[in-house]
Amino acid sequence: MDTSAKNVLGTELQTCSTNPLTGYYRNGCCHTGPQDSGRHVICAQMTEEFLHFTASKGNDLMTPQPHYQFPGLKAGDRWCLCALRWREAYEAGVAPPVILAATHAQVLQYVTIDMLHAHELTNP
Repeated sequence: MDTSAKNVLGTELQTCSTNPLTGYYRNGCCHTGPQDSGRHVICAQMTEEFLHFTASKGNDLMTPQPHYQFPGLKAGDRWCLCALRWREAYEAGVAPPVILAATHAQVLQYVTIDMLHAHELTNP
């Protein structure tokens, strides 16, 4: 894990969420590394539309999973999403808003900065 990571703005990667605690490494940030095959690099604010969309694709983020210390997500929560799932949601018209300062620069291998700007949370 690279803790000196940059965000898509070229500055230090900011915290996405500590409540609920997010990130592949569960450190609150969208850090990534070789073990993170899903590239959990987009910090997004959950919406009902996205949560139902991702559940329909087999990834239910709403149901708590206590054995994984996962509380379940609701609209308004922030979470580090997989780059390709966010892109899939973007293409389906249900991409949740992103927090650019907390979105890892590696996401630019999967989506464009223009796509992210179009879904930027304006008052993070």
